[in-house]
Amino acid sequence: MQLAKRIEKLPPYLFAEISRKMAEKRAQGVDIVSFAIGDPDIPTPSHVVDALCQAAREPVNHRYPESDGLPDLRRVIARWYEQRFDISLDPDREVLPLIGSKEGIGHIALCFIDPGDLALVSDPGYPVYSVGTMFAGGECYFMPLTEENDFLPDLEAIPETVARRAKLMWINYPNNPTGAVADLDFFERVVRFAQKHDIAVCHDAPYTEVAFDGYRPVSFLQAAGAREVGVEFHSFSKSYNMSGWRIGMAVGNAKMVDALMRVKSNLDSGIPQAIQRMAIAAFEGPQDCIAEHNAVYQRRRDRLVEALARMGLGVRSPKASLYVWARVPDGYTSIEFATRLLDDIGVVLTPGIGYGPHGEGYIRLSLTIPDEQLEEGLRRLAGWGA
Repeated sequence: MQLAKRIEKLPPYLFAEISRKMAEKRAQGVDIVSFAIGDPDIPTPSHVVDALCQAAREPVNHRYPESDGLPDLRRVIARWYEQRFDISLDPDREVLPLIGSKEGIGHIALCFIDPGDLALVSDPGYPVYSVGTMFAGGECYFMPLTEENDFLPDLEAIPETVARRAKLMWINYPNNPTGAVADLDFFERVVRFAQKHDIAVCHDAPYTEVAFDGYRPVSFLQAAGAREVGVEFHSFSKSYNMSGWRIGMAVGNAKMVDALMRVKSNLDSGIPQAIQRMAIAAFEGPQDCIAEHNAVYQRRRDRLVEALARMGLGVRSPKASLYVWARVPDGYTSIEFATRLLDDIGVVLTPGIGYGPHGEGYIRLSLTIPDEQLEEGLRRLAGWGA
């Protein structure tokens, strides 16, 4: 048996490898505290779960769903975008529900990338951007995100020969893993760059509702001309603690949405309708849960940033996202430092190199850790750094 070359060159998924190492340590009797994976620990709001339970009892929801989602859900998504960002979307042409935003992110390269084509991908960045490109037979040009440039790509540094070849660009703000944010001026520069070079833009935006200190992230689609060149991916996972239910959406350019819909209709049978009803309840129900969750994350952020600074790590307090991005101490690579903390004190965090070469020298810590585990992790970190 011979596997396809794309599988042979596929790196292990970052978090699968982290989970494996954690399992090994636990098998050895080590008590692990993990800051690794950005999976909300706060339960899904009860009224949202109640909507799922009710919908699950309705026989109409026991059958195959449609790949393009319930019309009611598409309309609710469009209404949310109008209320939140003052963006008017056509729910039939510019909105596509997804089986979690990761599904759409992984598949959309199939809509634009032919073998040998080029995608512009943030580095560091969510690994699925580059993996999806590879699955489509394309190549990646990695756009460095540096601390000196506030973790925004320098569009002017992209060589003209690269820009002419590029078919797709990936951006992501509020950013994973760096926690950086972007304003409309940056998004408008992306639009102009994309228009000049005929590039489709994909903005991954699952963290717009996870923000602190009164900050309100903007949408890429608010930039003038954005819908002419791009789509935005969003998710219920982070806003409503629904990561286990797998539902998100792509919105924006109608041609891009239609292309992704055609791929989806050949590869999946849509989102279970009871879960779609759950998502409708999330958007239409009380929204005070978001502020409540963010207050928890903000408190954790403050505790974690303070602890890392006391250890002597270079760290910025993020305005949004579920992550703290910090420089490792001198003399360590990101993997060496992460391994040292795991071996010495049983604390797991994510080495920055897992997000790309420009992630080297950094670590990512997630705020999705129960408070009692957070405090134990902080205690261990303080002891290690003493």
